[in-house]
Amino acid sequence: MSIPLISQTMRPALRPRHTSRFLSARRVGATRSTWRSYGLEHRRRQSTSQPGRGSGGPGEVGDSHESKSSGGFNEKSRFHPNYTQNDSPLSSKMLEAAATALASIVVLGTGFGLGGFLYHKFYKWLVLYKMERAFQPGDPVLELAAIGKQIPTSIASTQGPDSEEDHWILRDEQSKIDAIVNGTDRGHYHLLIGEKGTGKSSMLLDAMHKVNGEGVSMFEAHADLEIFRIRLGKALDFEFHEDYIGSYFSERGPRDTTALLDIERAFNKLEKVALKRRRTVGRPLILIINCVHLLRDDDDGQDLIELLQQRAEQWAAANLVTMVFNSDDYWVYERLKKLATRMEVTSITDLPRSQAIAALSKYRQKYFREAPNLNILSEVYDRVGGRLTFLNRVAKSPDMLKTCDNIIDVERRWFLNQCWILGMEMDDDVMDQQKYASAAMVLAAALVAAESTQSASHDDGSHNIPQIPLHIARQIMTRADFIKSYDHINLFTITSTAFVRADSVPMQRAFRSICNEPGFDEHLEKTLQRISDIESLGRTREIVAKDLVLGGKYKILLRDGERRGEKITEVVLEEKEKEDDD
Repeated sequence: MSIPLISQTMRPALRPRHTSRFLSARRVGATRSTWRSYGLEHRRRQSTSQPGRGSGGPGEVGDSHESKSSGGFNEKSRFHPNYTQNDSPLSSKMLEAAATALASIVVLGTGFGLGGFLYHKFYKWLVLYKMERAFQPGDPVLELAAIGKQIPTSIASTQGPDSEEDHWILRDEQSKIDAIVNGTDRGHYHLLIGEKGTGKSSMLLDAMHKVNGEGVSMFEAHADLEIFRIRLGKALDFEFHEDYIGSYFSERGPRDTTALLDIERAFNKLEKVALKRRRTVGRPLILIINCVHLLRDDDDGQDLIELLQQRAEQWAAANLVTMVFNSDDYWVYERLKKLATRMEVTSITDLPRSQAIAALSKYRQKYFREAPNLNILSEVYDRVGGRLTFLNRVAKSPDMLKTCDNIIDVERRWFLNQCWILGMEMDDDVMDQQKYASAAMVLAAALVAAESTQSASHDDGSHNIPQIPLHIARQIMTRADFIKSYDHINLFTITSTAFVRADSVPMQRAFRSICNEPGFDEHLEKTLQRISDIESLGRTREIVAKDLVLGGKYKILLRDGERRGEKITEVVLEEKEKEDDD
């Protein structure tokens, strides 16, 4: 009979409320101590609900059974599949997850950081390696120029590139250019200045060919600084960090800058390469900038020239890099002269008579199988002078004298198309252009007139083109700003010694033919008078008097002002008094 009593006693422990609490505790993974506290709480409530049962009655049996049943349940729970002896609380699991995440972040960050650092170091090494390779033998400029076909300095020959027979014109300046390019002449930077077609670039290419471009890099200047930057990068094999992928992790790219800053960065890298070369080879690098006159004579162009000159001065003093500037115009010399301390100026002029005639005779004998008459060769020199570009065209022509006349006619038409004057009938809208043209005509007439006072040739028979000092030329034109433009378009030239003369012998002959035309002086005088009249009209102010009716008039009075020497002009309108009707 005690068993049913025990069953009745256990019923309160199996109520749904306590069962749900028990299941909830199991789902959240309660520990063993939680189950023990739950059993003690249940026995306390049971003893409170049945106080009459003693230790020896049925209640004792129930208590004993409850204790056994509770103890038996706890023992069984140990062998439950989800039971673990060392279950941890939620906070410890969160700490463990945080530590795992932090370790992953540290590992990944270290990997990315180390990889980025190694890539950065590798990229810096690659930049210097590529720049060193740009100065190794074999320059792209030599391939593009095809120096074996450059007629003004050399003719392709089967005797080899180093043979003297390969050259049909050997200039005196070539030995100096060779010393500069091969690194023998050091401690200075150089400016080659001369008229277009005198052979400056050809001599540089010839000198590069002799050393196979080893330690030399050459590129063409340009008026646009961005294009200048790209050409400099091509010559130095420098990408200006445009291929640097490390910028993916930065807000601003490395190219977010100006062209001048990029050029400065390129020179910083070049300086490192030059320092390494000086330790290993002992010779400086050679950087040739051709056609510097193509830069604009404005603020940007002047800033670029100043940057180039500062580097040239520093590198020349340290024997790191020898910079060579090649220019056709005088204004480049003016800019460099201001800060120059280690600059050497080499003026490249026309060939003298003896060299020009000997070169023409040699060329005709070798390639036309003829022995030209000396009188014809002298006449050729008298007409076109010793300009290499003209001698090249004449030497390849079947009729040399006719080609000389064509050259003179081309120069004459070029001058007239740029600077012809329009006379008294010109419109006032073209006054600015006519000022430019008339100033050129006045200077041309002055050079033609100077032929009577200056010797026409030197002692060796070479041409002596009439020349005028630069300041006198500006005084003759009454303008100081036009002469640089004339030099740029190859009408006149300004020498390195600041003398103004015709750009070439054919141009001087063109000046002579124009100024000797009948009526030229009168036409020039009328043009100058018309310009003066238009300027006078522009300075004149016209006053129109109105309201002068019924006999009215203006009265102009000039009186002294309040201060000494001050004059005041008064204009008063006087009207005629009306007559009385009487």
